[in-house]
Amino acid sequence: MKKLFAGFAILGTVAFASAQTITFDNTVLDYGTVKPGSDGNRVFIVKNTGDKPLIISSVKPSCGCTTPDFSKDPILPGKTGQIKVHYDTKNLGATQKLIEVFSNDPENQRSVIHIKVNVDPNAPEPKVLTEAELKKAEAEKNAALKKSKKMVKKTKKATA
Repeated sequence: MKKLFAGFAILGTVAFASAQTITFDNTVLDYGTVKPGSDGNRVFIVKNTGDKPLIISSVKPSCGCTTPDFSKDPILPGKTGQIKVHYDTKNLGATQKLIEVFSNDPENQRSVIHIKVNVDPNAPEPKVLTEAELKKAEAEKNAALKKSKKMVKKTKKATA
């Protein structure tokens, strides 16, 4: 009987050690100060840092002014997916909205991401970035994602 319980304990440990894990490139997207009617579309990058397919089952905004869109296809280990968010920039004022992301990650079945925006008719016109500025921003984003992956691995090793 003791061997049976020990077998279940080992099996349970292996099942949790090898699972799908949801991570985000950013949990807060700040639109900054924008003009009414400006582009309200933004994208959260979701990565599966586990070793089983990650399935996002639902994405729920905190209000009707925010509309999410996401793929229901599984995100394979090491791959990324997107959660597209549209905020209605006709609503004046500063606000922060939360968006709940439900997945099959055993430790984070419910994750929360946020958008922040200030819609102001007196906002300056958006700056058009040069190609060099776009490349620099992309490189900084990739470096931050790489750092995040290393931290996740360290945390997993420390808890194992």
